[in-house]
Amino acid sequence: MDARLNLFGNPLLGTFLKHLNSAGKVIGDSALPAATQELVKIRASQINGCGFCTDMHTKDAAKAGETSTRLNLVAVWREATVFTDAERAALELAEQGTRIADAAGGVTDEAWAKAAEHYDEEQLAALVSIIAIINTYNRLNVIVQQPAGDYQPGQFG
Repeated sequence: MDARLNLFGNPLLGTFLKHLNSAGKVIGDSALPAATQELVKIRASQINGCGFCTDMHTKDAAKAGETSTRLNLVAVWREATVFTDAERAALELAEQGTRIADAAGGVTDEAWAKAAEHYDEEQLAALVSIIAIINTYNRLNVIVQQPAGDYQPGQFG
């Protein structure tokens, strides 16, 4: 399978991705726990059907020490006992923020309040930003049909 566009060889996309990656680094360096960041990226990528991002973030999370049990249960986090209340709140916010078109009101006040119980303002800003960024990456990869499976942890720096 070949991608419709070469995301890594196209000059315009290269410049766009450079800026998007810079925004992602700001979030990566934030006080939002790294494990939470990866869980959110994985869940949004699953919802959006982005094989490339799902491959990337599960491998990066595993390399960072995430357990296979938790990685295998991200898609069914509501029924799983392996996530903290804070992670569950972040996953709920990620799901609602990803599925905006499915709900007339967008993210519910309840989901926001639950996240605010566990994260301070900076962490909430990082959480909102990472949800937005991963959804952008997902859409890019799905639109161009970026193949999945060959990603190596740390491949992009």
